[in-house]
Order: sequence, then C-alpha cells, then structure tokens
Amino acid sequence: MSLTFRCSSAMIFAAGLGTRLRPLTDHTPKALVKIGNKTLLEIAIGKIKDAGFDKIVINAHHFAEQIFEFVQNSNFEIDIEISHEKNLLLDTGGGIFYARNKIGSNAPFLVHNVDIVSNADLVRLYSLHGEENLATLLTSRRKTGRYLLFNEENQLVGWQNSKTGEIRTPFKNLNIEKCNSLAFNGIHIISPKIFHLMKDTQMPFSIIDFYLSVCNKEKIIACQQPDLDVFDVGTEEKLKKAAQYLMPQPKIE
Repeated sequence: MSLTFRCSSAMIFAAGLGTRLRPLTDHTPKALVKIGNKTLLEIAIGKIKDAGFDKIVINAHHFAEQIFEFVQNSNFEIDIEISHEKNLLLDTGGGIFYARNKIGSNAPFLVHNVDIVSNADLVRLYSLHGEENLATLLTSRRKTGRYLLFNEENQLVGWQNSKTGEIRTPFKNLNIEKCNSLAFNGIHIISPKIFHLMKDTQMPFSIIDFYLSVCNKEKIIACQQPDLDVFDVGTEEKLKKAAQYLMPQPKIE
C-alpha cells in the first residue's frame, strides 16, 4: 500500500569533505559551491520546499560554521535545523542516526544528497513508498562503477562493483544474472523504524552498507522515473554539465 504524500521532514547530506571538487572546496563546504548564482544547498532546499516538505535537517561537518551562517542569513521560509557532526564525520548512515531526534519518528522522511541536481519528482517518490518498506530508493539505468542489485520483485538483494566484479550480498547463492543492476541517485524515502534497527550499529557507517546488512530481512525497493535527468556534481566537469542543464532555455516565438 502506498502512502499519500503529506508534509514531512527531509534531510540534506551536506557534511562531506568535497575532495573531488578541490580546489573549490579548499575554503568552502561543497554545499556552498555555486551553480550560476545559486549554491547547491539553495537548489536542494528549493526543490524540497517546492515538494511540500515542512522541515529540513542539514548535516554539517566540513566548514560547518559557513553552513550555519548561510542558513541564518537566508530567508528560506521553511523550518531548518542543523545537525552538527562536530567531532567526527559520521558518514551517511551515521549522519541519519545522529539526526534522528531532529528528523522525528512520525512519518517517512526524505534524504537528499546536496550534490545531486535532478528533475526528480519527490512527491511521486514519496507516494510510491509503501508502508511496509524500510526504504524506497530513486534508481536509474545510468552507467556507474557501483550498482545496486534488485530481484524480480524489485527488492534490494546486493551490490556490485562493475570494475572489479566484487559482489556483496547477505543471500547465499545469489543468481546475479537474474538481478536488475541499477544506479542509486542519492535520493531516498526512509521509514522512521530504521532508527531502531540502527541503534546497535557502530559509528560511522554508510547507509548503503546498512541497507545491504538488512535487505534479507527488510523491504528496500527501487523506484525509477522514466524521464529522470540526474547529475552527481562531485567534480568540476559534472558541475559544468549541471549548470548547462539548469540554464534557462530561450523561448521559441
């Protein structure tokens, strides 16, 4: 059964070191790198706000004080809290668990990487998140070095490194040939029950590693959007491509 979209919390991952974007991130957090006249953080906040979410939690670590100042000096007209990973970068899974009290446990919540620029339909993604799902992941068939593996029921069963051939799965004798290999696009809807499942996991930890550790017990589902355009702007080259994509198109008279 799918959920009817209602206002809920969202989390933006903005704590990373942004090493692939150096020298742009030598003195600036990745979240405040600009595309045109807008920062990546502004773009993500605007997209989430337009989808109807009523609260955003932003995690911060690298140059965290700049993110605090930026949010304080901006009028986003939406409730924003900072989850400050002051002493240790907690990775994606650890960041979610650390921010649990700010996110809240009343409804499924959105998680969105700050360096993802896309036309993702967040309302559709939320509505397709079944009540029985632990997580619903926005995926696509784009080329990548690492794929998530899904079975015929569209449930996560493993992970594969396409360059080395390494496979990770909790399932014995997994038939890779029957799996659907999809790229994860850094946007997912997560059930708040994940906080209980995470409580004994040692910090820091990756959310993908966590998904792989529980996918034989919990439903983690792939969601595809037929017209999806997505840019992971982790490098300057990809930043330029995203800028071209966001550039207003001239009107045809």
